Amino acid sequence: MNSKKHLISANFSGISDIFFFVCGIIMLISEVWKQLILTFVLGGGSYNWWYFPFQLCSIPMYVLLAYPWLRRKNARLTLLAFLMCYCLLGGIAVFADTSGLHYPLPALTVHSYLWHIVLILLGITAGITYIRRLHFDRKRTLFSRALSAAFPLRPFIYCTCLYLACCLIAELLNLSLDKFGTINMFYINPDYRMQQVVFRDLLPIIGNTGTILLYIASTILGAFLLYLFWKLVWHLTLRSRNSRGRSL
Repeated sequence: MNSKKHLISANFSGISDIFFFVCGIIMLISEVWKQLILTFVLGGGSYNWWYFPFQLCSIPMYVLLAYPWLRRKNARLTLLAFLMCYCLLGGIAVFADTSGLHYPLPALTVHSYLWHIVLILLGITAGITYIRRLHFDRKRTLFSRALSAAFPLRPFIYCTCLYLACCLIAELLNLSLDKFGTINMFYINPDYRMQQVVFRDLLPIIGNTGTILLYIASTILGAFLLYLFWKLVWHLTLRSRNSRGRSL
């Protein structure tokens, strides 16, 4: 019993740990509900691989469920960076073309809209948590001016590696499960023409494979721009804290 309490207290030591994990559980329950409705209500008992939960907008659910159990600082920062960059990007970008959010059943459409709104809120929350962690580390390293002003790039590099790993897994799923039905995880299945808005217009120019590679590169660029945004927020909050400190 004591060891179990110690495990819980160690992995859920902060409000953010509890918040992210609870959000992950809620998203998991809602995803299971969605899969059941799609399979037994709309699909007549036949599973539609198109809705297999391994799109970019699905990955945050797995990240949230894993977050409390990864105690190392670098691992935590990597997952936070993924949420505040790639999760936020996925939540925002989908509203450029909302056709994919609509289902024959209104409840699923509502679920889809709410899911992506939650992604945006989670991305913002993760960014705030990331910055607060950096400020906390700054207080513990008062004698290092270089470290105190740093907004490390390494977590973004690591979370980009995580994104690319997810792309690889998605492609393996696409190629291995293609024979069972229509599947297009991350929208990078080479057997299907690119459907994403803007990118689909490039098909006649650079072909499907080139469009897929450009889509992946553009996703990384978009996430990096969000990283730069959070870096700006970090510097503004750091400057504000320093100004308050001098005034006192």
